[in-house]
Amino acid sequence: MGDVTQLIAQARDGDRSAFDRLFTLLYPDLRRIAHARLSGHVRDAALDTTALVHECYLKFSQAERLTPGDRVHFLAYAASAMRSIIVDAARASLSQRRGGDAAHVTLNTNVADEVASPECEILDVHAALGELGKLDQRLVRVVEMRYFGGMTDEDIGAALGLTDRTVRRDWEKARLLLASALRD
Repeated sequence: MGDVTQLIAQARDGDRSAFDRLFTLLYPDLRRIAHARLSGHVRDAALDTTALVHECYLKFSQAERLTPGDRVHFLAYAASAMRSIIVDAARASLSQRRGGDAAHVTLNTNVADEVASPECEILDVHAALGELGKLDQRLVRVVEMRYFGGMTDEDIGAALGLTDRTVRRDWEKARLLLASALRD
């Protein structure tokens, strides 16, 4: 049994120091995943690579129980947690940009179409994934691990018990369905 798998087992049994050592051991992988996810978007001061990884740590530490069985499952769970954190940050950013609870006043009704902000893109993808989840939850997991987690086909296959070829087919199918949903 590898170090990571052993630490996960100890953390699952309630050993807090094992959880901390596990996070320290996987910190470079988590930073890589966070950086890959945030690199294509304009970053704000509130959510950068380090902040995303630290928020992920908090989300893990607040969970009742650590359930992943090995490194790949841990990183897949981290990708899911990062998706949640990114979506929450995008919502908060849009809320502040729109003035939060302030009264809204329209100054010009003939404004040209605005370019979608990165926050809007994240929320659109999140909503499209919700719709996709009604059709096939496995496709959502593949997108989540690849888009939000930057995981390889091999890692996704190991996490979901699928072949690389099936993961590639699922990714292509999900991309087509998401592209169609995002155009509407």
